[in-house]
Amino acid sequence: EVQLVESGGALVQAGGSLRLSCEAPRFTFENYAIGWFRQAPGKEREWVSCITSSEGSTVYADSVKGRFTISSDNAKNTVYLQMNSLKPEDTAVYYCAASKKWGGSYLPRAAYEYDYWGQGTQVTVSS
Repeated sequence: EVQLVESGGALVQAGGSLRLSCEAPRFTFENYAIGWFRQAPGKEREWVSCITSSEGSTVYADSVKGRFTISSDNAKNTVYLQMNSLKPEDTAVYYCAASKKWGGSYLPRAAYEYDYWGQGTQVTVSS
């Protein structure tokens, strides 16, 4: 069974930083694209960023570009989302997910393209 576990969510003031982690205890990221999504109360799930662990290719939503950085540590089978200059509108439950639907310059951005999901971690940014 594929299991993804997010951690690192917290309450932080606007302008602050957090680093989220996505671990896979019994799963190898090597052949997957790992994405981060977020869902705020009353809103649809929003794609945030994606990385391919094998190539290190990354892509970001415009809303987080320049503030968030996605990275992977293949030895630890962990993907990180470094979030800087946080804003109240970044408040959401953040999910990581794994997808095999990637190749060449294409990285998946739609939720339906992802096969496995974690349970989420809450990020709250106070103003």
